[in-house]
Amino acid sequence: MVNVLFVCLGNICRSPSAEGIFRACVEREGLSDHIVIDSAGTGNWHVGNPPDSRAQAAAKRRGIDISGLRARVAKAEDFHHFDYVLAMDDENHADLSRICPPGREDRLALFLDFAPVLGQRHVPDPYYGGAQGFEHMLDLIESGSGELLAHIRRKHL
Repeated sequence: MVNVLFVCLGNICRSPSAEGIFRACVEREGLSDHIVIDSAGTGNWHVGNPPDSRAQAAAKRRGIDISGLRARVAKAEDFHHFDYVLAMDDENHADLSRICPPGREDRLALFLDFAPVLGQRHVPDPYYGGAQGFEHMLDLIESGSGELLAHIRRKHL
């Protein structure tokens, strides 16, 4: 099994969207028995809450249902369980670096580093913007998910 954790700030926009989109990508490829996917946040403001309604609506328009997901906080133990701990931006990466146990640093990366063709390393947080920010976020996540899955196939499957 390959275990993948997506992490953003509050686990209500970017990381649950990435969890849902990547899960759909994995299911389409028939790899659900080989890849475990989860998401978390670096902050605890939204623990137990579903994804932001705007993120849910944007994902739903693309055929992805993330309404059943619930926010949780990333913890040091995640680095022992997940092969990939993928931050959405530098701030999330720095927060995760502070809780990463020694010897597990190789599991931490920026999500979009798996998609250098995009020319962008961060998935912008759409929380304080309009609907277009959520669409842009999903476009980046969809592209990044395909590249991440290709990497996992090459390396693990």
